[in-house]
Amino acid sequence: MLKEQNIIELRDICVSFDGEQVLNNLNLSIRNGEFVTLLGRSGCGKTTTLRIIAGFLEPDAGDILFDSNRMNGVPPYERPVNTIFQRYALFPHYNVYDNIAFGPRVRKVPEKEIKQQVTEMLKFVNLQGFEKRSVNLLSGGQQQRVAIARALINRPQVLLLDEPLAALDLKLRKDMQNELRNLQRQLGITFIYVTHDQEEALSMSDTVVVMNEGRVEQIGTPLEIYNEPINAFVADFIGEANILDGTMNNDYRVNFSGHDFQCLDKGFKPGEEVDIVVRPEDVDIVPPEEGMLIGEVTSVTFRGVLFEIIVDIGGFKWMIQTTDYHETGHRVGLSVLPDAIHVMRKSKYSGLYGDFSSYSDEIDQLSELTEDE
Repeated sequence: MLKEQNIIELRDICVSFDGEQVLNNLNLSIRNGEFVTLLGRSGCGKTTTLRIIAGFLEPDAGDILFDSNRMNGVPPYERPVNTIFQRYALFPHYNVYDNIAFGPRVRKVPEKEIKQQVTEMLKFVNLQGFEKRSVNLLSGGQQQRVAIARALINRPQVLLLDEPLAALDLKLRKDMQNELRNLQRQLGITFIYVTHDQEEALSMSDTVVVMNEGRVEQIGTPLEIYNEPINAFVADFIGEANILDGTMNNDYRVNFSGHDFQCLDKGFKPGEEVDIVVRPEDVDIVPPEEGMLIGEVTSVTFRGVLFEIIVDIGGFKWMIQTTDYHETGHRVGLSVLPDAIHVMRKSKYSGLYGDFSSYSDEIDQLSELTEDE
C-alpha cells in the first residue's frame, strides 16, 4: 500500500453518552504509514475516537472505513489494529516471554514459530535476556517495551496508543518519545497516538489533529499547527501565544496595539476585525526609542535556557521569551517583524484568550491537575 493512500477514514462520526454529545460529526482521514497524534484537553473526544477505530465502541452515526472497507460492527479482534493502553494491561502472572507470546498462542501459531517471533521482538525492543523476568519487576520504560512487543508481534497495520507515556517520569518520558518515533520509522506502520501534551505531539508526529468539544479544530503538520493556528483556541492550546484584537487595513497591513504593522497575510476585507497571534520567541526587546511598541517590564522568570518576560503595553501583558535579562520596572521597546505576525479570522473563541495578566507557575499547575482529573 502506498503511504499517500488513506488507511482509515472516519465519516460524520457521532457519539453520545447519557445524552451528552462526545463526538459531533467528526471527519478524519489517516494515511498509511503516518504518525498521527490526536491532541486535546481531557473530555475533548480523543480517546473516544481511538476506541471507535479499535472497535471497542460503536458510533451512533457515521462510517468507519479501513482501506475503503466499511468496518461498522466488526469486532476488535477482526480489525487490523492493536492497542497499547496507558497502564499497558500486561498480564502480571506471566513473565516477559509469555506476555509477548500471548497473541500468537491465541491464534494457535506453532511454538517453534512463536519462539522465533518473540526472540525477534525482544531484540527489536532491546529486551534480550529478559525473557524469564516477571513483568512486575520491570521499570516503567521496560514494561512499555513489553507492551509494544506484545502488540507488534501480531503484525497490525495500525498501532493505537492511548497516552502510553503518562505514567512515566519526565526524563524517561522524553527517552521513550524518541524510541517510539524511531520504532515507527523502522516499522513503517501507522501509529495513532493520543495525548494532551502539546510538546509530545509536536515532537513526535507527522500530523497533529487538534480536538475540542468533540470536533476537529485543525489538522496539519506540527509546524503548520504551531505557526499557522486556525483560531484562538488552537493558538492558545499549542504553546504560548500573545493573542490580540486587530484590524486589517488591507493586504499585508494590519493594525493592533495602536500601531500599523506589515504582515504576510492577505485575503481579508479592508477594515475586517481579526485575531492576531505573536509567539513569545518571535518578539525582540529593544531600547524604547527603537520599539514599535513601548511598555514596562512587570515580571521576569528564569526558565534555565531563557527568560520569560512580561511586558505591560497599554494594559495588555505581553510575554517575551529571550536569553537576555531585563529588569522589572524598566521601560522597553518591542520589535515585531512581519513574519512573526499571524492573522486569524474571528471565531467563537475570540476574546476567550489573550494576554498574560494572570500567568504564573501556580496557574499552570492547577490547570494540569484539573486536566488529570
